[in-house]
Amino acid sequence: MNILITGGTGLVGTRLTELLTEQGHSVWHLSRKAQQRGNVKTFVWDIDKGIIDEEALRGADYIIHLAGAGIADERWTPERKKEIIDSRTKSMALIAQKLQMIPHKIQGFVSASGIGFYGADTGSAIITEESQAGNDFVSECCILWEKAADQIANLGIRTTKLRIGIVLAEKGGALPKMALPTKFGFGAPLGTGEQFLSWIHIDDLCRLFIHALFTPTVQGVFNAVADNPINNRTFNQILASVLNRPLWLPNVPSFVLKIIFGEMASIVLGGNKVLNNKLKQETSFTFLYDDPEAALRDIFKK
Repeated sequence: MNILITGGTGLVGTRLTELLTEQGHSVWHLSRKAQQRGNVKTFVWDIDKGIIDEEALRGADYIIHLAGAGIADERWTPERKKEIIDSRTKSMALIAQKLQMIPHKIQGFVSASGIGFYGADTGSAIITEESQAGNDFVSECCILWEKAADQIANLGIRTTKLRIGIVLAEKGGALPKMALPTKFGFGAPLGTGEQFLSWIHIDDLCRLFIHALFTPTVQGVFNAVADNPINNRTFNQILASVLNRPLWLPNVPSFVLKIIFGEMASIVLGGNKVLNNKLKQETSFTFLYDDPEAALRDIFKK
């Protein structure tokens, strides 16, 4: 099959491209610059100008939408907030607009979203796909992201939205930043340490994208998290054990993180106890890594 990925050079897109290519599929990327990356063909798009190389949409069998400015890359100024939302919603709207105008053969569309949909901090409450949306910036971003994906579903294309938890990977995402102090012996829980961390191994996430892509009965919203959400303190204890490092320091106070990160500190000071029951009930997907220690040992090859 021909799989078109937006945001294909990011953390998830890179690993997803590798797995799809290994399975014999042709993987195409949408990018601001035309270039060839190995066996991956890149098509040009310009969201601000409303331009997409239509050959990509005409020839693709499936689309995976990962494009979006990193939510934790910079402080949340009003300009940055707008960029975070626009990069997700305008790109989706452009794809929907073009698919309305040209003949295509798209069989399925899978979009990233985030468990931030429920809010940055839901305490110890059990969260499922039926739980209410939050009312902070992170939830606003995810709500608008998912509404944009509905434009694809309204075209009669099977659409799946994956609300992704903390992605555990060696070379990108949150884990390298979380692990760095621990590697140097300065690891510590953040804030109270009681906030829940709902996580997923990078390989399981990419396998889930592929499963959602090629399984005709999979559509709608799913929480993309592993079986065992754990609190920040326990996660840091496991991380230190895997890296064979001590946890010497007391918890990093909340006010320190707020000074450093501003409003964005809500990402690490908040947490969500998210369950994946719908995946188990409505799909045949199985996890390779449902234990955080096993996941971390695989990532760090310990």
